[in-house]
Amino acid sequence: MQHRKKSAVLLSAGMTLALALAGCSSGNGNNGNASSSASPSASSGASASSAAPSSSAPASNSGGGGSPVEITFWNMFGGGEGDFVDQIIKGFNDSQKEVTVKQLRLESNEYYAKLSTALSSGKGPDVAVAHVDRISPFVKAKQIVPIDDLASKVGFDLAQITQSNLDSVSYDGQHYAVPLDTHFHMFYYNKDLLQKAGLLNDDGTPKLGDMTPEGFEQTLAQIHDKVPDVQAIAVNTPYFQEPFLNMYYEAGGDILNADMTKAAINNDKALSVLKFYKDLYDKKYADLNDKNPWDSFSNGKAAFWFGGVWEAGLLLGDESKHIGAMPLPPIFGSETHWASSHTLVVPSYVSPEKQEAAAKFMKYFSEVGGSTWGKAGHVPANKNVTSSQDYLNLPYRSEFLKAQKTVKFAPTTDKYNTIYTTLSESLQNIIFGSATPEKGLADLEKQINEVLAN
Repeated sequence: MQHRKKSAVLLSAGMTLALALAGCSSGNGNNGNASSSASPSASSGASASSAAPSSSAPASNSGGGGSPVEITFWNMFGGGEGDFVDQIIKGFNDSQKEVTVKQLRLESNEYYAKLSTALSSGKGPDVAVAHVDRISPFVKAKQIVPIDDLASKVGFDLAQITQSNLDSVSYDGQHYAVPLDTHFHMFYYNKDLLQKAGLLNDDGTPKLGDMTPEGFEQTLAQIHDKVPDVQAIAVNTPYFQEPFLNMYYEAGGDILNADMTKAAINNDKALSVLKFYKDLYDKKYADLNDKNPWDSFSNGKAAFWFGGVWEAGLLLGDESKHIGAMPLPPIFGSETHWASSHTLVVPSYVSPEKQEAAAKFMKYFSEVGGSTWGKAGHVPANKNVTSSQDYLNLPYRSEFLKAQKTVKFAPTTDKYNTIYTTLSESLQNIIFGSATPEKGLADLEKQINEVLAN
C-alpha cells in the first residue's frame, strides 16, 4: 500500500483495530494514502469513492448473447493504492466481455464493520478484500466460501501462490481466500545521514556491527553522537504493536500457545524487547513523543526506520532521498518478523454464477494485476509475478523477497481481532509509563486469557 498519515493521538480500541488492521498491516501497518503512514499490517484507503452500489442480483452471462455478469467489488484502498486497483479493474474489464467489475470503495476505519454487517445480512459485495488476520471469524460463521473448486473451474492454479500465503488462508484442508500479497516491514536507512556518522559501506549499505540489542544500540549511539540533530531511529510509537511484534518474533516469541487456548506473551523475551525500546527512548536515540515518525524518516530527520513495504513508492521511488532498504536486522537472534496479507474472499450468499465470475476476477488480479500491485510496494503472492524481470527491476525488490521468506502471520483464531486491540492498548500503557513492563505484561496475559475464555 502506499501511505496515509494517521492521527497522532492514542486511539480508542475500535479505531486502533480498524486503522491498524484495515490498513495493511495491516497491517497493516503504515498502510494508506498519499504520503507516509504507520500501521500493518498493514492497509489503506482513507478516501471513499464508490463506483457502484452493492448488489447480488442475478445477471445474464454474455455466453448466451446477453450482458456481461456484473459483480461488485468492495475494498478500502485509497490514495496511491486506489489508483493501482483502478488500473487492475479497468484492465480486467477491458480484457474480456464475460464479467464487469464495479467497485465500492469504503473508508478504512469503517470497512470491516460494514463488511461484517453485509456478510451477516446476506446483502453486499460479490467479492471483497479482507486482511488475512480478519477472515477466521468469517470462516467460522460460514460467511465466505472455499475457493478451491472455483479456482479449478476458471483454470486458476493455486500452486502459483507462495506456500506461506496459502497456509495462511487454509482451514480444515480448504482455502477460503485468494492471497494477493504479503506486506511487512523493511529496514529503511538514510544514506546521507549514515555517511555523516561514518556508518556507510562503499556499496551504500549500512555498517551495523554486532547483531545483538547491545550491538545495535552502539550503532545508534554513534549516529546520535555524530548527527545529534536527528533521531538515530524513528520508532512507530503511535502503532507500537508493529515494532514490538517484529522484535518479539525475532526473539522466538508467540502471542498464544500452540493450541491457541492461552496467552504466551508474559515472558522474558517480551520483557527484553520492551526494555530494548524503552532504552532507545531513554537514551534519546528515538523520540517517544514523535507523533509522525514516518514523516520524520521520509523528511531526513531520522537515520533508520522499520517501515512497511507499502512505503516503497514514496521512500525508494525518489532517488534524491538517498534511501536504501534491507530486511530487518536479526537484532534478537532470528530473521522472523511480523506480516499480514490482503486477500480476496467470496461471500456465501453470492449466486453460483457470480461466484464463478468473481473467481475469474480473482485469477486476473493475481496473475495479471499482480504486476501492477507489486508497484505499490506489497510483495505479490503469485510466484510467477515475483520471479518476473519486470518485478525484480523495481528498486530493492530482491531485498523484499529475502524478507518475505521469514514472515510470521497472525494466529488463526477468530478471537484475534480482539486480542490485537488488547495488545495495542497494553503496549501503549507500557511505553508511556502507565504500567511497568513487568506489570503490563502480566495484565496483558490476564486480558488475553479472558478473551480466549469467552
